[in-house]
Amino acid sequence: QVQLVESGGGLVQAGGSLRLSCAASGRTFSSYTASGRTFSSYSMGWFRQAPGKEREFVAAISWSGDRIYYADSVKGRFTISRDNAKNTVYVQMNSLKPEDTAVYYCAARYSPVGVVATKAVEYDYWGQGTQVTVSL
Repeated sequence: QVQLVESGGGLVQAGGSLRLSCAASGRTFSSYTASGRTFSSYSMGWFRQAPGKEREFVAAISWSGDRIYYADSVKGRFTISRDNAKNTVYVQMNSLKPEDTAVYYCAARYSPVGVVATKAVEYDYWGQGTQVTVSL
């Protein structure tokens, strides 16, 4: 199976920055598996969920990195990237605001043709999440 592990969350003051990482592992992400599926076949997304709210889209990136989407609420402040050699996707979060406080999840969607999804239901695998708290 596929495992996604987020890291990099924490407590930061408003205006500060954090960089979240999501490391992918598992047989499906191995190079040259029998199924032919590698990390580079997956588009990756970041979502977040604040207490009492639904999970919302943050950012997503195609396997090649040539297609990137952001939620309007984070556009210009967050940057998503990936390193296929390391099976890792990142989100650099700058100018953080208290309303960015949430549990952040990374997700993977098998998409060898490069389709990028912005809806949670379109993703196949999820990490356990990492808490981001932004204080005033």
